[in-house]
Amino acid sequence: MRAAAVAVAALLAGCAPEAGDGPELDSSGPDTNEGAITVVSFGGSYARACVLGYHESFTAETGIQVNLEDYNGGLAQIRAQVEAGAVHWDVVDLGVADTVTGCDEGVLELIEPELLPPGPNGEAAADDFLPETNTECGVGTLLYSTIYAYNAETLPGPAPTTIADFFDLERFPGRRGMQRKPEANLEFALMADGVPKERIYELLGTAKGLDRAFEKLDTIKDEVVWWEAGAQPPQLLADGEVIMSTAWNGRIFNAQVLESQPFVIVWDGQIMDRGQLVVVAGTPNLQGALRFMRHAARAESMAGVGKYIAYSPARRSGQALIDRHAETGTDMWPHMPTNPANMKNFLMSDWEWWADHRDEMQERFAAWLAR
Repeated sequence: MRAAAVAVAALLAGCAPEAGDGPELDSSGPDTNEGAITVVSFGGSYARACVLGYHESFTAETGIQVNLEDYNGGLAQIRAQVEAGAVHWDVVDLGVADTVTGCDEGVLELIEPELLPPGPNGEAAADDFLPETNTECGVGTLLYSTIYAYNAETLPGPAPTTIADFFDLERFPGRRGMQRKPEANLEFALMADGVPKERIYELLGTAKGLDRAFEKLDTIKDEVVWWEAGAQPPQLLADGEVIMSTAWNGRIFNAQVLESQPFVIVWDGQIMDRGQLVVVAGTPNLQGALRFMRHAARAESMAGVGKYIAYSPARRSGQALIDRHAETGTDMWPHMPTNPANMKNFLMSDWEWWADHRDEMQERFAAWLAR
């Protein structure tokens, strides 16, 4: 069993794993080693929500400045920094599958369970975090979903309501936006082809199932505009370059409430995943990075993000703190991916499957794109 799976199993059992070999947090005083840490995330409205939600309060409490950089995810740049012995990223926003892979490769620091603070009412962290949101090297901060959305002003006629509609070029002719990677696209394809969500990863583990997913993607390939950064789908929809696009739900939400875009999210077939923060192995600002992780792991910090973008806190106590959008007064709960009304047909991304098969899937996806 993978080490991270042990941590998750312990979490599900309601007990924290034993302390391991991770670095210890020294919170006795201000970190003055460098006076700043570099945090790397996905940019745009999500990064803005993190800055307003908890980066600013971290700096106010500790005096440690946060330098924010953007990237498009993945382990390539982390591996390169660690292998070169020239680490200049301290904390990185990373998906769970990448976190588990990076942890196994030793390019991420282990995170001691004792780092995680209790909830606002004294809730033990091990009981308060949602299942499978923490791993050995990653601290869960939020739940988000990959959904698809359309622009109500540029899509005439009846509205799409199912994931199958996204692949239906006869009823809904026009270009689609999709992320240039296999994750979520393979799952969407099988769900649209009628595979029950309970069998998605079982089927993807077979040659026949994989062929079926790519054959379904073939049916819309010529109409797809590929995106790589989270800010692109709302722009593609606003500009009328596509009639519908997959996207991260929070990006569509912010376009709706901050820019008054007439976008509609189709929650059918949403693929939910967990966002984590990690510390890059060998960072010269380790104590500052760990203090940032502990601050980010507070329920108040997670709820702070949830007041600016529709991503759900990874702690139960954080979800209870979600109320209204801090700038527009919009009730956030109807827009959260964890709202039961939005979860009638959702799929939880299988991080373990993707950690085991990502390289193989990326190779096949690239070959498919090139055909």
